[in-house]
Amino acid sequence: MAADEPAHSVGYQILLTTLLSLNFGIVLFDRNALSFLMPFIQPELGLNNTQVGMLAGALSLTWAVAALGVGAIADRHASRKQLLLLCTVAFSLCSFASGLASTFAMLLGTRLLMGLAEGGIMPVSQSLIASQVSPAHRGLAMGVAQGFGSSLFGSFVAPVVLVAFATWFGWRHAFFLAGAPGLLAALLMAWYIKPTPVRPTVANEAPSSTRALREVLAVPNVLLCVLMGVLLVSYLVVCWAFMPLYLTQFRKFDAQTMGWLMGTLGISATLASTLVPALSDRIGRRPLMIAMPLIGILLPLGAIFYMHSVWGLAAIFFTGWCITGIFPLFMATVPSESVNVGRISLALGLCMGVSEILGGVLSPVLAGALADRFGLTAPLWFMLVLAALSFFLALGLKETAPRMLARREAMIPAVR
Repeated sequence: MAADEPAHSVGYQILLTTLLSLNFGIVLFDRNALSFLMPFIQPELGLNNTQVGMLAGALSLTWAVAALGVGAIADRHASRKQLLLLCTVAFSLCSFASGLASTFAMLLGTRLLMGLAEGGIMPVSQSLIASQVSPAHRGLAMGVAQGFGSSLFGSFVAPVVLVAFATWFGWRHAFFLAGAPGLLAALLMAWYIKPTPVRPTVANEAPSSTRALREVLAVPNVLLCVLMGVLLVSYLVVCWAFMPLYLTQFRKFDAQTMGWLMGTLGISATLASTLVPALSDRIGRRPLMIAMPLIGILLPLGAIFYMHSVWGLAAIFFTGWCITGIFPLFMATVPSESVNVGRISLALGLCMGVSEILGGVLSPVLAGALADRFGLTAPLWFMLVLAALSFFLALGLKETAPRMLARREAMIPAVR
């Protein structure tokens, strides 16, 4: 069971969700900047594909550590607003530092620090929504917070704006541009977001305890969401890290065309991250989490085999990337609806943290090694396998949507 019905007004719930969505959009704008700028960075710094994968994996590693640690701290001390502000300012500063890197080691260091700054933002944001937004609209709110802003800014605006900016002014200045909005977002959240009341806890309820971790992992839905997270975060990170290189080096598209094709993913994710969670409030979480991985298979297949117009390829990219619509479901909504209120941040941090460690850290390094050995098509085949495995895992999920559970409860007397 998740949070109780909040006392906040509908207007405040909308404002909270909007600010958190904007902030996470800026986070993903910063995080994805490296991938979209890699065609400029790789030749200047002399990076091989394995090093490209290591840069993506490094951020994911520290992102995961932060997601687990900050999530546990938030459950214990309820200092969610303060943690959110601190992380937001820190990742903006790290983006500025990325623009100053002159070697692989320096760039690697800035990405490690950026992951520490960014990793705790989404677990804390989703725990705020779980405690301050009505359960009837939780799926939609969590989808908007995690997917709308991140897709609009991180997947659509970022490739179009950053590639154009780097073309005119250089990739270093593009990193400076990416870091500035986070400072403004921090000011807005400091002014408008209400702090979460402290919930007294006893020692044996501490979310960082071994007992709490066992309790959370004993919930089948949480374990399945963790495993799906590993696979689909791998899918996501591998696409971000290697699709720009595949499009420019293998398919021979120019940088601007690559930017717009990658931007198509952003448009798709912006819509899917809102529509899919909203639909899940009505028809349930499970059907969509089963169907979307199958749709995600279309993206790597299209990139490999479709050789006609760019517009047709963009349509395939748009359709396949709708898989991102279920990310808020397995990372936040289903876990938060499967555990009690005192374990929400821990469950979310676990789903996001383990996904980043095993998916975000290892998969791009493995994909980079495969690309060096077999060519840039190999990471795309890797994506296809990841999506297919996610489909089979989703078959084991239990429904958690409040509306669907209420319908089942209402049907029980009628059956009897």
